[in-house]
Amino acid sequence: MINVIGAFLIIVLGIFIGLLYKGIDRRLAARLQARIGPPIIQPFYDIRKLMMKETVKPENAVSWMYELAPVLSLAASLLILLYIPFPGIGSVLGSSGDLIVVLYLLMLPSLFMVFGGFASGNPYAAVGAQREMVMMMSYELPLATVAIAIAWKIGSFILPNIVSAPVWLVVGPLGIVGFLLLLFVILSVVPAELSKIPFDAPEAETEIAGGLLVDYSGRNLALFYLSDAVKSFAISALVVVLFFPFDLGLTGIASLIWFLLKVLIVMVISITFVRVLAARLQIDNVARYYWKTLSVIAILGLVLIMLDGVIA
Repeated sequence: MINVIGAFLIIVLGIFIGLLYKGIDRRLAARLQARIGPPIIQPFYDIRKLMMKETVKPENAVSWMYELAPVLSLAASLLILLYIPFPGIGSVLGSSGDLIVVLYLLMLPSLFMVFGGFASGNPYAAVGAQREMVMMMSYELPLATVAIAIAWKIGSFILPNIVSAPVWLVVGPLGIVGFLLLLFVILSVVPAELSKIPFDAPEAETEIAGGLLVDYSGRNLALFYLSDAVKSFAISALVVVLFFPFDLGLTGIASLIWFLLKVLIVMVISITFVRVLAARLQIDNVARYYWKTLSVIAILGLVLIMLDGVIA
């Protein structure tokens, strides 16, 4: 019963904070571009409006897959939150090997979007789905390298154990440089996981009219919208858990507020600033960046951490 209540609280918190942070992201991005921007609670208005609109299904769509994809995408995003150790709440599904599970779950919302894109029968959606698959294959290697390096150094894949032994406290100078490189890598992966500028080739409105979501509307589009907001919160929270778990001695609600503030800072740095400062990359440039640049940086960071252990 305690786990059920905890899961319910985390799901409600994840949806609320995800939409709120999405509103902050949009407002801050507008300010950085010398615009007024929408109100911070605009995402809540968007969800309400989409839920009230008619859900249109394309004539040539694979009906069951088209309808199921947004539901599964949101469910996968919410499931990630149940593995995150929130201060004062804990990790509802924390168990052996849960970091590996989280890495798999991070792929599922995008994968279900791909299914939905192909199921719609729209050629623009098919192009977007192909681009999404290419991007997923590109950033998985650097992301997996970050996870392996942290788990190897801490000696555990369990997220609560990683939180209790911050990576910065278990390495020497060489290891700190290695973890700084890995931090740069995972911050670079975050916008691609969410298909945000400059890695929004799968949804490029000016090229493929919205790509994966071009035919989605009403309730189905609202579910994908919620999935994106929750996943943004979840992956940013994962970065905080892996690299910034320090609670400064705070307890209870104060520690939770401090945790949420750190998540917001990660989102602003890795999503808001990046999409304001950069322009969209072509899909081949995206693949080249992750395979040739970030993968090399991630492996170099892993090698430095291993050498740090040998020297110590």
